[in-house]
Amino acid sequence: MAAPVTDQEKRRQISVRGIGCLEDVLNVKTSFNRHLHFTLVKDRNVATPRDFYFALAHTVRDHLVGRWIRTQQYYYQEDPKRVYYLSLEFYMGRTLQNTMVNLGLQNTCDEAIYQLGLDIEELEQIEEDAGLGNGGLGRLAACFLDSMATLGLAAYGYGIRYEFGIFNQKIRNGWQVEETDDWLRYGNPWEKARPEYMLPVHFYGQVEFTGSGVTWVNTQVVFAMPYDTPVPGFKNNTVNTMRLWSAKAPNDFKLKDFNVGGYIEAVLDRNLAENITRVLYPNDNFFEGMELRLKQEYFLVAATLQDIIRRFKSSKFGCRDVVRTSFDTFPDKVAIQLNDTHPALAIPELMRILVDIEKLDWDKAWDITCRTCAYTNHTVLPEALERWPVFMLEKLLPRHLLIIYEINHRHLQRIAAMFPGDMPRLGRMSLIEEGDPKRINMAHLCVVGSHAVNGVARIHSDIIKNSVFKDFHQVDPEKFQNKTNGITPRRWLLLCNPGLADIITNRIGEDFATDLFQLKKLLQFIDDEAFIREVAKVKQENKQKFSSYLQHQQQVQVNPESMFDIQVKRIHEYKRQLLNCLHVITLYNRIKMQPGRAFVPRTVMIGGKAAPGYHMAKLIVKLITSVGQVINNDPAVGNKLKLIYLENYKVSLAEQVIPAADLSEQISTAGTEASGTGNMKFMLNGALTIGTMDGATVEMAEEAGEENLFIFGMRVEDVEDVDRKGYNAREYYERLPELKLAVDQIQSGFFSPSQPELFADLVSMLMDHDRFKVFADYEAYVRCQERVSELYTNPREWTKVVIRNIAASGKFSSDRTISQYAREIWGVEPSKVKIPPPCEPPIKPQD
Repeated sequence: MAAPVTDQEKRRQISVRGIGCLEDVLNVKTSFNRHLHFTLVKDRNVATPRDFYFALAHTVRDHLVGRWIRTQQYYYQEDPKRVYYLSLEFYMGRTLQNTMVNLGLQNTCDEAIYQLGLDIEELEQIEEDAGLGNGGLGRLAACFLDSMATLGLAAYGYGIRYEFGIFNQKIRNGWQVEETDDWLRYGNPWEKARPEYMLPVHFYGQVEFTGSGVTWVNTQVVFAMPYDTPVPGFKNNTVNTMRLWSAKAPNDFKLKDFNVGGYIEAVLDRNLAENITRVLYPNDNFFEGMELRLKQEYFLVAATLQDIIRRFKSSKFGCRDVVRTSFDTFPDKVAIQLNDTHPALAIPELMRILVDIEKLDWDKAWDITCRTCAYTNHTVLPEALERWPVFMLEKLLPRHLLIIYEINHRHLQRIAAMFPGDMPRLGRMSLIEEGDPKRINMAHLCVVGSHAVNGVARIHSDIIKNSVFKDFHQVDPEKFQNKTNGITPRRWLLLCNPGLADIITNRIGEDFATDLFQLKKLLQFIDDEAFIREVAKVKQENKQKFSSYLQHQQQVQVNPESMFDIQVKRIHEYKRQLLNCLHVITLYNRIKMQPGRAFVPRTVMIGGKAAPGYHMAKLIVKLITSVGQVINNDPAVGNKLKLIYLENYKVSLAEQVIPAADLSEQISTAGTEASGTGNMKFMLNGALTIGTMDGATVEMAEEAGEENLFIFGMRVEDVEDVDRKGYNAREYYERLPELKLAVDQIQSGFFSPSQPELFADLVSMLMDHDRFKVFADYEAYVRCQERVSELYTNPREWTKVVIRNIAASGKFSSDRTISQYAREIWGVEPSKVKIPPPCEPPIKPQD
């Protein structure tokens, strides 16, 4: 990396990155060389770039350790209420640069690595993404951990340490092909195994009723080994913990029943137990109902609750002696947040521990459980709701099934007393769905067993109250809340877009990093010609940088002067990548028909993974690549239009593509996207949004003014109207000649000449059973895109709208979201206390 030379770069060191003083640079270089020698056992002559990455990672980690220990000591000393965020997914991405940003070390490390003759950006690219999530839900959890640490909350993320994360996507012959993500192959410098806290988790067995209570016997045991990862707050010396569990077979696993095939086979069968944490299920917004997935869900919950109760009982640092014996104060000291229904078994498991092991009576245990747990709903799509077959729980978790039956019995008694004789209501509200097979509705279990239920954007929370959980809202309206999602401005501005962070800092100071509402101050520069030029220049530099990345990584040449029109998210029918694709085909046809006409050049980029078993999503990927193949190789089109598929979209790719975007595509059918968070990242990074009134885009339009977004298409009420009348795709197809042409081209094999029938299933879905009504919004979308092109031809006006959007994005910080969870659900107050660094004396215990 080149040495800082310009005044602007020097200012950046002082502002966003902090000054790298000589002593600190020397310490980093010394530490780097020490780790290369003692930790990696290499010298400079034989070390590889990966060795240099690990040496730097260990050097940075050293700065975390003292703060991490200090933070935990401080929590034991103060004994605050602790927050436990339970999630089957934490989509963390890379850790090195984020840690440097949050510790204020980035400039020091830049300078040290430069002096060592290495390129820090090259080293950062070597780190594997921790891809322990599918998309929005897992990435939200990661942003929340960052905000909880920055707000000084005593919070812990609990999840699973999948050996293989979300698959790597390769595009071969235009089709998605999956490859395993062996992210731990070279080791993970950020985690610390904690075998001393290993815990047993039980499966299968039978339930016995004895005089002293109920016991669960003859179970199979698997151990949960914790691995801890530090989560640093932003420049406040707080370092929280994310604890991920890994499955380990007990040493006597299968050796007790020796008669099978003997010792060797028994040892080999240890894999069966350890398979529990082998791989992340790659489904987003879809419930598959596999037994291994149910095992993962219970494994997380059982290990975590034992850990929570151990920590609750022992309140002195470093001491595991039992201190608290009464559970009366449990809800005052513990808050458990369930990230969707995946950890729903926490409710019956906590009941099992309180009733069967701690011997509390049912009513007392139920009161504690409800006051402790809270549930976040993430989707209203029926195919995504978890509904586990009763027979599966009966086999795997027989005691929990009985507890769920008892919860349901008491719940229905209460409802029957409130609505005598209303049998249909009891059927709708039951936790058990009759049918073949009988199923447990996990969302109903979460609503009944929690004191708070929230949606993730205002429109989504309204839908929950008015449709999905309407009956529950009627009986417990005070339970239901909204918590609009947010993103961490540390990763999604300071880290990924230092150029933009820099020009903002020069105008309004650096406090926006922890108070994003301060971005409103940018409105005073809306007519400042110098600022308008700077914002446009940063965007252009980001586009150049991303263009060279595409050239280098994907051998794709794009025109950085063109509009970068970007849709990156999981491939799903409801997200309507097909609508985007139809627009691209329409633009192509217009160029072909009127080659002489002035045309605003566009590079349309679509990226995202399709679930491996989702046939339609994979066909959508193939359609996009096939259309791109035709357009990108048509000499008549030239530089006017390109369609690029961004392979293997993940957190580290998002950090590069989002700052380079001009236009952000948020085009789901109104009422289907719970919130979205990519929409917020694009807004903060200076892209304009074309979108429907769905998810958090509604609130973005409210904050920035609808006139500063490109809003089109049906609202929720319009979609309901169409549903009532009956959606007729053919009506649009016959009425709109450009739509008809595009669909006919797909149908006839124009984009797949060697296989004309290739997209028959896709066209048939669009014409006859499209739940998401792509054709109904086509005309409004194309018209709206014309408005986009028109504004883009006036760079000054475009940039002014960009500035208005950036200035209005303060609400969408995850710090605001987490402050609301803390005060309104968890009953804790964010803390501004800055824990002293390891080189200063600790805070004295309060009298």
